[in-house]
Amino acid sequence: MRHRFDPELAAALPMMPEVDILDLDAARASQAGQLAAAVAAADTAGVDVEEVLVPGPAGAPRVRLRLYRPRGAAGPLPAVYGIHGGGFVLGSPDVDHDWNLMLCRELRALVVSVDYRLAPEHPFPAPLEDCYAGLCGLVEAAGDLGVDPGRIALWGDSAGAGLAAGLTLLARDRGGPAVCFQHLCSPALDDRLGTPSARLFTDTPVWNRRNARLSWEAYLGHGVPGTPGVSPYAAPARAGVIALSGLPPAYVSVMEFDPLRDEGIDYARALLAAGVPVELHLIPGTFHGAWAVEHAAVIRRATTEAVAVLRRALGR
Repeated sequence: MRHRFDPELAAALPMMPEVDILDLDAARASQAGQLAAAVAAADTAGVDVEEVLVPGPAGAPRVRLRLYRPRGAAGPLPAVYGIHGGGFVLGSPDVDHDWNLMLCRELRALVVSVDYRLAPEHPFPAPLEDCYAGLCGLVEAAGDLGVDPGRIALWGDSAGAGLAAGLTLLARDRGGPAVCFQHLCSPALDDRLGTPSARLFTDTPVWNRRNARLSWEAYLGHGVPGTPGVSPYAAPARAGVIALSGLPPAYVSVMEFDPLRDEGIDYARALLAAGVPVELHLIPGTFHGAWAVEHAAVIRRATTEAVAVLRRALGR
């Protein structure tokens, strides 16, 4: 292996399942089995977990939200609105179940995970509209849920981070719910796949150039990625500096050996140029999805920082 992976991450690689979305049915079945076991084994101590349905986009089904509430915490609580990853084609709130439990405990905040529809069965804008509807539903029910609508941060990983960035733009432009912060981990932002990292990393673990290409094809439609006219709500890297002005502060973290690395860096720089407060962190020796190796020192350090950033953003 020619990449300079962190030694603890390299040692864990043989135990990590490969992600191959060329056979999407098989990938979904494999992930579902792994996630079911992980959720069953999760420690929910101190956290009440429930699911609610909120109105979906016009003509679409209701949107399911999974809520993680710190037991005994007095409201109104700040909220983290989380969007799971999975290349726009995989996943459910189960993907981030352990992470959301941890955030709930550490932040003493309501953590909300949205179950959006997946591509290619439901291409753009359906997943993003589901995320928007879920955010609106959260704010509309803020009183019943004990949420402070002025302290809602968006969090996402990979495709979920791309959706979070798009949702931040959409909410601002529609005059929708106010977002106080956007926390983007390894964001998928650019359908053109023209950055140096997108061209170089064809053999990296978990995610590579081929998977990135397949995911954008599923999300936007065959032959659409890379063509003119792709919406910046779908691929926020397409937004110009002027279009990024006025957005809430951001934290962007990228993995060193990840095809998505450079588009995250470029987006952080574009936000800065637009006058948006941004913190950027490149996590050394890592690959896409390395968050799963929770015992590695580099991931423990990155997790501590991620929690601290959200705590500061939420005034906790």
